[in-house]
Amino acid sequence: MRMRTCVDPAGVFRYRVHQPSYRVHNLRQKDHLFCLGRLPDSSEVYNRINFPDGDLEVEQASMVYEIPNAFPFRGTTFIDSARAGARALDPLSIRIVWPGRTSMTQALESWSEKQGISPGAAHSLFQDLPPPVLLALATTSTDPEDLVVLAGLACEFTDAGLAYKRLDDRLVPVIHDRDLFEAVGNNPHLPDKYKKAMLLCPGVQGPSEVVGDFLDEAGRTRVFEYLRRNSYIPWGHYASNMSHEAVRYRASDLSLEDMHGLRHLYYQRTFVRLAAQAGLEPPASAMAAEDLDELRQRILDRLREENRGSFLTGTLWGWNFGFDFAPTRYRLHGSHQQVHQQHAMVPGKAQAGRNGELLEEQDPAFGAGDMVAEVVTQYHEETGRDYFEDYACCLRSNRRMDGHSGEQSLIVYEDGQVILFVPKAQVSQWELQLMPLSRTGNILEADRDCRESLNRAILLALQILEGLGARMITSIEYSKRFTEQDSSQRLVYSFLPKLPWSPGSFSEAQHRFICGHYPEDFAAACRHQLV
Repeated sequence: MRMRTCVDPAGVFRYRVHQPSYRVHNLRQKDHLFCLGRLPDSSEVYNRINFPDGDLEVEQASMVYEIPNAFPFRGTTFIDSARAGARALDPLSIRIVWPGRTSMTQALESWSEKQGISPGAAHSLFQDLPPPVLLALATTSTDPEDLVVLAGLACEFTDAGLAYKRLDDRLVPVIHDRDLFEAVGNNPHLPDKYKKAMLLCPGVQGPSEVVGDFLDEAGRTRVFEYLRRNSYIPWGHYASNMSHEAVRYRASDLSLEDMHGLRHLYYQRTFVRLAAQAGLEPPASAMAAEDLDELRQRILDRLREENRGSFLTGTLWGWNFGFDFAPTRYRLHGSHQQVHQQHAMVPGKAQAGRNGELLEEQDPAFGAGDMVAEVVTQYHEETGRDYFEDYACCLRSNRRMDGHSGEQSLIVYEDGQVILFVPKAQVSQWELQLMPLSRTGNILEADRDCRESLNRAILLALQILEGLGARMITSIEYSKRFTEQDSSQRLVYSFLPKLPWSPGSFSEAQHRFICGHYPEDFAAACRHQLV
């Protein structure tokens, strides 16, 4: 095959194997021999090994597996057999240990006591700490007392909430340190009343209008849908945020009803906008799940009957779960609230421009799912086969690359509607993927059962990854255009944790993704979280 993909028409994964042996010509001009230190018996340790004589022969270095991504636009994954082999001996060792308890208040009180200072003075010492220390503490402290003091340093409070001031024609909260404010506000250990005042009450994050909500059976608001008017995502960008009546900061805190609420607002907004485009009367109020499915079917029927062209032809959905700041003020994740999801619709075409001038014609507008569509088309042209059918066969028949016995399956969870799995080539060391088992290419083609299964599996994916120790996870959707008649492209979700030892560097910039475990072993670690 000319395509750069691990999916093979034979229904098995294809990859490359590097078994390196090579000669290195020694071109060094000088030796720099040093004593590096001493052993416990006082004998000296030298760096002689770093300055060998003559040329070097590297014989049978560690085998490296090169796995083209199933989707060529996502690059290639490289697995070092030496590192991955160690993990294969104990797949359940694939995890991150969560940090222990941290309390600056207790540390300062202990210090104050030793110095003969009144223990009550500990909190007053916070204001003398360097800003990087305050920021580090805001993200790592598990002591509510610490965080309340830090919140007071970050902003001003009144008996009604935040203090406000006038700035030109706007009312803005009095915030002394924006980074510290966000870091404290996103710490799960901050008391809930502060979380509500700083982040969760509608309006506290700015003037974005609330245009949708999801209520529980008791009538409490679980989720708000905000409109982000002036956004880098044009034509309507929406954010679904957990409300002040449903404080959720961890994936383990989220219920299935919470997830249904977050996703319901995405489905509802998309279907209402599609109905208007299709010439159907949009609903005048919020919709129940059964009403949503009825509207979905009417839209599908109208699109099939009239073969109508549309301006907004695709969806965009994403979720930045988790939050962190480095003490150097490097923001480590895109989230501004622990549990919120973003959604929008994207046009099929946009007006073309060239050299500072607008042109008469239109060019195709970008949608992430379009790259998947290109893969599906190219694969069929080369092989005459259905890409996703072969991809599913590869997943079912998967075998380890190292030839050893042990875990063979990449599948983490399935329920008859969807399948959650570890991709053979992971672009994040802990990546998971989700897709329907049926020919469902977007949420308009997903019936109620499929949508509920997607909701459940998305929640499971986040809880599994968090259970393994992931604290920042980006989730994205690749979907088919609504106007595309070919049914071979399927809806795909990718879950991408950020790991402490994989910040992204030159390798990732070249679409070379380095992995320290075999995907089968990671799948076993994920399945263990379901037990």
